Amino acid sequence: MDRSRGERGFCSAGSAPRVASFAVHRGEEPPISGSRGSGNVFLSGCNLACRFCQNYPISRLGVGRDLSAEAFAQGLFVLERQGVHNINFVTPTPWVPQILEALLIARHAGLALPVVWNCGGYEALPALRLLEGVVDIYLPDMKYASGRRAWDLSRAPGYTTANRRAVAEMTRQAGPLRLDRSGLARRGVLVRHLVLPGGADDTRSVLASLQQIDPRIPVSLMYQYFPAHKAVGHALLGRRLWREEAIAARRALGRIGITKGWVQGYD
Repeated sequence: MDRSRGERGFCSAGSAPRVASFAVHRGEEPPISGSRGSGNVFLSGCNLACRFCQNYPISRLGVGRDLSAEAFAQGLFVLERQGVHNINFVTPTPWVPQILEALLIARHAGLALPVVWNCGGYEALPALRLLEGVVDIYLPDMKYASGRRAWDLSRAPGYTTANRRAVAEMTRQAGPLRLDRSGLARRGVLVRHLVLPGGADDTRSVLASLQQIDPRIPVSLMYQYFPAHKAVGHALLGRRLWREEAIAARRALGRIGITKGWVQGYD
């Protein structure tokens, strides 16, 4: 697809970056949000089409407004003035060139905050290599171990292989997550995994494959699933997580030997 001619592909991205919001977000993992929040930049469009996406108005319906590179960079400074600990690009995968252009403008003008790449983990290696030395903290999902499940739920062919290679490349660039003395993330990789209804086998396999990439990478195990978008009324995804499923996922961490990370969204 040639975006400069107005063509749009699966991700729906055009040539100008489309941003839904610049927002101070306090609900990320503690080393990301800290005490003053993370400076989240919610970008429109996505290279995944998850049935259960909780941000589908942004990711699939294109909510947001197109910005020039200069206006995009100014939005980053607005976040910096609000005291955030980092700039957190959410669903950035379709927008690598546009983000790099805005960051170049902002860095030359004095922006000094760490950059977080908060993505679905379905990344192309050539694109990731453009980010080396630019992104400080990688925050990818590892969603699936089953290729069939990745296709059925996210329309992502080859997700498993692409995801493992992407996380390995992120780790090569930045290493496991490292914190400063105050407990804030400064550099490295933190992997997220959303536990899905009926997804126990996937969870165990995902965690095991992460151990093979680097056992030092911390995990954020997320239990806050609820039916959204096309999951509403779905035979399996149309319910919340059962307590037993949450407990099984937590036990899988221990059995596999993962000791660093966070558990979110389940009391």
